[in-house]
Amino acid sequence: MSKEVIFILVIVSMAIWITVSRESVKSSKEINWRKMITLLFAGSLSTLVIIIMHFQSLLF
Repeated sequence: MSKEVIFILVIVSMAIWITVSRESVKSSKEINWRKMITLLFAGSLSTLVIIIMHFQSLLF
């Protein structure tokens, strides 16, 4: 996979995690839980993909 794609994925992942952190500092009554769960899933998935791509680049 090209370095540009990895770079874009890292930027998107960072934006997702920044949004998660901003959502998490709200009081529990104000948190949109569907948004939070969706962002946590997307952030975890993007982080997992980044880790897998890095391990593949180390091995091959």
